[in-house]
Amino acid sequence: MAIINETKLSISNTEIEELNIEEIDYSNRAQWLRAAVLGANDGLVSIASLMIGIGAVKEDPKAMILSGFAGLVAGACSMAIGEFVSVHSQLDIELAQLKRESKVEGLADQQSLPNPVQAAMASAMAFSMGAAVPLLAAGFISSYKVRIAVVAAAASLALAVFGCIGALLGRAPIVRSGFRVLIGGWVAMAVTFGLMKLFRSGRL
Repeated sequence: MAIINETKLSISNTEIEELNIEEIDYSNRAQWLRAAVLGANDGLVSIASLMIGIGAVKEDPKAMILSGFAGLVAGACSMAIGEFVSVHSQLDIELAQLKRESKVEGLADQQSLPNPVQAAMASAMAFSMGAAVPLLAAGFISSYKVRIAVVAAAASLALAVFGCIGALLGRAPIVRSGFRVLIGGWVAMAVTFGLMKLFRSGRL
């Protein structure tokens, strides 16, 4: 009878450990996915606002597209460099902590340490994916007014999608979070467009 109880206890402990590992893995994946969504949202709002701002000053489609592409490259590089420096600092801190605790750096420890290069690449790709939305939306439209409207509409749709995904990953109210992200994007685009219009009219 004691052997059966010990076996049951062993199985229960194993199942608990597996559940804990799954929860940790899911938590790590959720953090990465949420960071990717935030990066894509950043790229979307930044480039859409930039393109709409340039469109408020110049009606030339080339100027609008080139400014958006330049913003994509600059933003992706900036995000990658910032993430690399940030994660590398975290890596240095964790390595120093391991040395202070005199731990042996086994395979498990190596896998659990942050990877600055991976983080930089993920951040740059997420920003680029978001930034590509307004660029693709405006890339084949020659009419000035239609181009501005399409960029704003595409950005709004993508903002709503990113907001809902971020809410799901963060276990927040979907409608409220999505609406909050959408309003924030609208404000950014409207402020940029309005200020550039004032510059064009010579009032600033």
